[in-house]
Amino acid sequence: MKQIFPRPLYGDVDWMPVIDAIRQAERIVLITHCNPDGDGIGSQMALYDALSSDSLLCHAGVAMHNRDAVPRIYSFLRHADQARMGVWTEACAAADVIIALDCGARSRLGMPDSFFEGATLINIDHHASNRRFGDINIVDARYCATGAMIFDLLIAMGYALNADTASAIYVAVMTDTASFRLASSTPAVYRMAADLVEAGAQPWPITVNVYESRSLSGLHMMTACLDTLEIHDGGLSAWVYVTDEMYRQTGADVEDTEGLIDYARSIEGVEIAVFIRSDENVPGRWKVSFRGKTFANVGILAGALGGGGHAYAAGCQLTGSFDEVRGRVQAEVSRTLSAH
Repeated sequence: MKQIFPRPLYGDVDWMPVIDAIRQAERIVLITHCNPDGDGIGSQMALYDALSSDSLLCHAGVAMHNRDAVPRIYSFLRHADQARMGVWTEACAAADVIIALDCGARSRLGMPDSFFEGATLINIDHHASNRRFGDINIVDARYCATGAMIFDLLIAMGYALNADTASAIYVAVMTDTASFRLASSTPAVYRMAADLVEAGAQPWPITVNVYESRSLSGLHMMTACLDTLEIHDGGLSAWVYVTDEMYRQTGADVEDTEGLIDYARSIEGVEIAVFIRSDENVPGRWKVSFRGKTFANVGILAGALGGGGHAYAAGCQLTGSFDEVRGRVQAEVSRTLSAH
C-alpha cells in the first residue's frame, strides 16, 4: 500500500501545543469517555497506532486506559486488546501527558483526581458543549467526529497513514456520521473517507464488524425495546426505553442497545427521538439519549438537563424514579418543540 499524505479538513487549527507536549512527554496515556463509542475508540486506537510507530518523533511510552471495556463490535481494531480498563490504581505508572478523546467533561472520563495529578491534560473533542477541562484544549465543533480531528493532527505531525490507523479513523467517522448520512458529512469528509480507503481501510469488512454482527440476545432486546415505543407531542416525539428487567429477560447487555434510538427517529413526522435506559453501574440513575431530525437542537435540550452533545445527537444522565426522570425529560422535549 502506498503512503498517503492527504490534506487536512481544516488547515487553520493550531496543533502545535499538542505536538510539542507529545514530543516532550516521557509517558502518555490515551483515554476516552465512559461507555465508549466508535468515535472514542476509533480516535484512541488511531492515535495509539501512530504514536507507537517508528515514523513519528515520539519517544514516550504510550498506553491506553478507559474506565469501561472496548465494545465487542470494535474489538477487531488493531490494539483494541491493549486498552486497559477499570479504576486507575496506584500500581499504574503515572503519565506526564494524558490525552482525553471525544469527551465533553472530565467527570465523563470516570477517573479519580489522582489519575490527573502531575500530568498535562490535553482535551481533543468536537462537541460544542465541551467544558474545556484540559490544560490544552483543542475543541472544534466543525469536525464531524473526534476521529477527523486525529486525522488532521496526524497530518500536522507529518504522519503517513497506514491501514491500521486509517481503519480506526474510518470507524470513528463512519459511526459518528451515521454511516455518512448526517449533515456533518461534507465534501471534505467524503474526501477524507477516500483518503482513508486509499490508505487501506476496507469499508465492507468494517461495516460487517460494526453493524452486521448483532448477537441473538441483541435482537431480542431490539424487539423488547420497540415494544415500548410511545409517540407524543402530536407525533413530533418518539420514545423508547430499556429497563433492568429487559436486560434480565433477553440476556442482552448495554452494548446491545446501541442504535436502538435510530428506529424511533426514523418514524415519519418525528422531530425528536428519546431513549431512556437504566444505568448499569448506579441504581436509580438513568441515561437519556436524544436524536433530532430537522429543526430541533437536541444539544441545547440536553444542556438544559445537565448534559450536552450536538445539534442532532446529545444526551444526559438523571437520577430518580423512572416516572420522575421521564416527566422531567418530557417537559423539556415539549418546551423545545413548542418553541418552533
